[in-house]
Formats: sequence, structure tokens, C-alpha cells
Amino acid sequence: MNVSEVRGFGRQQGQTERYRGSEYTIEFLQKLKLELVVEDNQVEMVVEKIIAAARTGEIGDGRIFISPVSNVVRIRTGENIIEAM
Repeated sequence: MNVSEVRGFGRQQGQTERYRGSEYTIEFLQKLKLELVVEDNQVEMVVEKIIAAARTGEIGDGRIFISPVSNVVRIRTGENIIEAM
């Protein structure tokens, strides 16, 4: 699992900030990005857990993208390690 601090936008509008009497619109908002690799039989359960923990019902709750992982290569050795995961 990886957790990254990122900036992005979607349906949310940017924020308006004031600095020294001037207004600025900040269109990219701070967000967290989670990246997980799980077994196929765990996908539904993991999605349900994320939704249960993250859903507020407000714009900006986020999205879950589900993609297959066909291979993993360890950079240090060059070996294919999908079986080991």
C-alpha cells in the first residue's frame, strides 16, 4: 500500500484565498491518493472498507479505480515477482 499527498480537482470548485488584499483562486486541492494491490478475491471487500471509511456524502469523497496487474518487476534484480505477491 502507498499513500501519497497529491493535488487535483474534479467536481469540486477551487478555493478562493486572499493575500495582501488580492483574491486568488486555487484550483488544485490537496488530496490523498491510496494505491493498493490485492488479490482478485479481495477486491470487493477492500472497496467496501474504503467506502465505509471515506464516504461523507459530500462532493470530493473521491473515486476508486480498479485495474488488473499483469506483472510486477523488481527494479533491483529485474525479476518478475507477480507470483510472490
